[in-house]
Amino acid sequence: MEVKVLNTSGKETGRTITLSDSVFGIEPNKHAIYLDVKQYLANQRQGTHKAKERNEVTGSTRKIKKQKGTGTARAGSVKSPVFKGGGTIFGPRPRSYSFKLNKNLKRLARRSALSIKANEASLIVLEDITLDAPSTKGFINILKALGLEGKKSLFVLGESNNNVYVSSRNLKATSVVTTSELNTYSILNANSLVVLESALEGIVENLNK
Repeated sequence: MEVKVLNTSGKETGRTITLSDSVFGIEPNKHAIYLDVKQYLANQRQGTHKAKERNEVTGSTRKIKKQKGTGTARAGSVKSPVFKGGGTIFGPRPRSYSFKLNKNLKRLARRSALSIKANEASLIVLEDITLDAPSTKGFINILKALGLEGKKSLFVLGESNNNVYVSSRNLKATSVVTTSELNTYSILNANSLVVLESALEGIVENLNK
């Protein structure tokens, strides 16, 4: 698949680049995507939820009535879960929601997500961004030129660029990552995927291992 390379003014440079069919032209595997996104979202959960059980609730442990002869169920403490203010039965405990996925499956999921963006024409190849200093206004001008202002967009850099990152971090709808930070959820969550020309080689190299 051939894609036109745009400049930061949103105009065609007159150059085209051929996207790798093994990364941007495969038949998407929806189950692999589902598992990778599920793992990403699970890893975001803190898992710090906690309910007090009967041994943690404040209250007396005195036996509140005699064992037999009352005509009601026996009860040993006001902290019993059957009483108001007592402990919680089988309540949530701190835990980790993370789970393991095979590396090849994760690569397949990312290739599938990239192929979906390419098929939907939601992928833009942009020449490298050069900012002499951090400038949010300058980055917004780039978004305007590409028609992405106010829309969810993901910029993929070939290598870390502090000026570009700082310029975009105040923009709620825009994210900037390097090729090594690229993940399936971020790709699919963005309306438009903007890949810098220098990042394409790194993406193909990472996902064809």
